[in-house]
Amino acid sequence: MRLREEFEAIERKILSPKAAFSSASKGRLRPEPECDIRTAFQRDRDRIIHSKAFRRLKHKTQVFLAPTGDHYRTRLTHTLEVSQIARTIARALRLNEDLTEAIALGHDLGHTPFGHSGEAVLNELVPDGFRHYEQSLRVVDFLEKDGEGLNLTFEVRDGILKHSIGEGDIIPIKEEERAETLEGRIVRVSDIVAYVNHDIDDAIRAGVLKRGDIPKDILRVLGDTHSQRINTMVSDIVRETKKVELEDIRMSEEVYGALIDLRDFLYERVYENEYAKGEFAKSRKVISDLYRYFLEHPDKIPLKNKRGKKDPPYRRVADYIAGMTDRYAIMVYEELFIPKPWAKI
Repeated sequence: MRLREEFEAIERKILSPKAAFSSASKGRLRPEPECDIRTAFQRDRDRIIHSKAFRRLKHKTQVFLAPTGDHYRTRLTHTLEVSQIARTIARALRLNEDLTEAIALGHDLGHTPFGHSGEAVLNELVPDGFRHYEQSLRVVDFLEKDGEGLNLTFEVRDGILKHSIGEGDIIPIKEEERAETLEGRIVRVSDIVAYVNHDIDDAIRAGVLKRGDIPKDILRVLGDTHSQRINTMVSDIVRETKKVELEDIRMSEEVYGALIDLRDFLYERVYENEYAKGEFAKSRKVISDLYRYFLEHPDKIPLKNKRGKKDPPYRRVADYIAGMTDRYAIMVYEELFIPKPWAKI
């Protein structure tokens, strides 16, 4: 028996009947031979980790643009925190931890430079809009490996596409917004559990918030510290989901309400902060100017992806800009628009 088959048998033995089993995956976009050692979801996780898009996350903004401190979150550290929270929940519910991890690691691969301000301006400029969760799927399906894509399983692709919530429902009611697997739904809620907590931490470090600013009613329910709040939410998700026998991912009314209130508080005090909005305005100009330049000069895009030549110019431009890190976008902007000192000979 191959090791992969042994792992698949172990999944059947120890995981909940509600789990997504790797041996029962709906498959890949293109059929390919199975690995002798790793399950399908383990292979997906590894492909994501080894991708260029994953490596670029370390230089993409989470909330604070180009922070000089070493301890501010980036898109990569956010992704790792989401993965840790989601895996904890999946393990406690006896769901497929490998699938959960793969979705979590891939959920933000399509995010723009400069965080959500970069996404917002591309959404305004691109004719059919721009949404980072759709771009994340485009990255794994099409852009990675010079047009070959990563050829991930249906379950991972579905979880990546449906992870995003924005200011919408944390636990969606509409069927079309819900991942088909419980593992995908775990990543969706883990995303917000991660960011509302680490964004408080970063905002306090940046001087945007003080600990005493957080409403007392929220702290009473969720806890006073970073670790207490995460433990409260994770424990609540596990407990409430078990109560309904894993029919869906659930939270108690009290904790869910406090989580929504905390998210609303952060939007008002941190994400819409006047200083942050001023910096976002600068980043919007960078993205806007780059978009218009490359739309007029599509030959300047270093296009290794031959399949991309079939796309309309605006899509190729959006792909190029969305793949940039913050510092690369600034570097390209400076090369194109900032005068250079005259070198006297």
